[in-house]
Amino acid sequence: MLMEQKIIQWQDGASILKVLQKLSNVKLDPSAEDVHMAVEEAVLKDAGPEVGGNLHIAKSRNDQVATAIRMQLRKELVALMLQVLQMQESLLETACKHVDTVILEYTHLQAAQPVTFAHYLLSHVQALGRDLDRLLGAYDRVNLCPLGAGALATTSLPINRKRTAELLGFNSVLANSIDAVGSRDFILETQSALTLLALNLSRLAEDLIVWSSQEFSTIELPDDFTSTSSIMPQKKNPEVLEVIRARASDALGDFTASTAALKSLPTTYNLDFQEITPKLWASMDNLAGSLSIFTKLVPNLKVSSNVESKAAAGFVGATELANTLVRKYNVAFRTSHKIVGALVKSLIDSKKTFLDATPELLQKVALEVAGVKLSVKMEDIVECTNPLKIVETHKILGGPSPVEVKRAIKTSKKNMTDAKNSIVKLKRNLADAERNLNRIVESYALSGSPLKTQDLKT
Repeated sequence: MLMEQKIIQWQDGASILKVLQKLSNVKLDPSAEDVHMAVEEAVLKDAGPEVGGNLHIAKSRNDQVATAIRMQLRKELVALMLQVLQMQESLLETACKHVDTVILEYTHLQAAQPVTFAHYLLSHVQALGRDLDRLLGAYDRVNLCPLGAGALATTSLPINRKRTAELLGFNSVLANSIDAVGSRDFILETQSALTLLALNLSRLAEDLIVWSSQEFSTIELPDDFTSTSSIMPQKKNPEVLEVIRARASDALGDFTASTAALKSLPTTYNLDFQEITPKLWASMDNLAGSLSIFTKLVPNLKVSSNVESKAAAGFVGATELANTLVRKYNVAFRTSHKIVGALVKSLIDSKKTFLDATPELLQKVALEVAGVKLSVKMEDIVECTNPLKIVETHKILGGPSPVEVKRAIKTSKKNMTDAKNSIVKLKRNLADAERNLNRIVESYALSGSPLKTQDLKT
């Protein structure tokens, strides 16, 4: 850009470019003040002070640091978003195998209602979709170029900030120079999205930990992701998932620490920024590792098929029986709720399960607690004790019925294809920009005189 704007002599610029090309494969002096000074000292040593001394024209470490972080973060965001997609694909492929596999879902860790395992997995596919949307949104604001802002007030030299943004593959320039060097909200926004992603992964880990216990026995974890006790040989401990759950706290802690560091800073550049960036990279590494593990673990989960007895003992058909009284017997829902609640209490007091419910018992309870005369068919009660039958009736949009789950899987596949196309395009744009920059650097470094105007842009 300095060459094109005729701020430095063409031959001088070509000499600097040649040195910079060589430096990509050379170990920099670790005793230099920082990486920027190490690069500049290497250029000065090779190109000489009269030529190499022009490297830092119209630049400050302030705008260089901000630009470098954004360039690296773009690449890491693209890689992480592709990992989120891979985990979604893993969840979706597993869901396709469990469209008819019934499990119990819980509220307050109490058996609540039956769903399919596919329906459960799709809930995490959907949550990851929102995580992906947040990361894509953050990427748009990361992909703005601060270079040319200088220390805080740009420069009096006739630089072209839009040209440097173009050469570095940015979408646009971060215009205001004070904001360009003094803002790190793009880091906080990224960390915020990472924290929400970490929380979602932590909740999945928690479900699988709880469900793999003997008390729940909903799933069995693959051996490769568990370990045994040092003293109790029967134990199968979910240690990998426990580490993921703990590391979600690290992501939250890094975000909180970064926010606290920034909240009272004066505008423009402060060295406090230097303490924030490592927390960003730590969170990126943290989430990349967790996503990789889940992508490998999910397809190897074994799901228990024994839900009927647990469903009966947990009275999970109670809600459906209440709905049946409303739908078929014209009972108001609150009255129906009261009747079924009393039925459940009566069965529990008698140490019985939902399988022991009869029309006579239901009629007796309804008359006692609500003054309602009921004559319910036995087949209606039986249907409410069958978890699969219950699930099949929940065909509402977003429900767990196999018919609706298949539709949701199809929709999720389309959404994931669209997201993947967008992310691959971002990756391709970065690669194209890098190739274009390298091509221009190569041609300028070899050219002893300015190129024609049309050659500068193509």
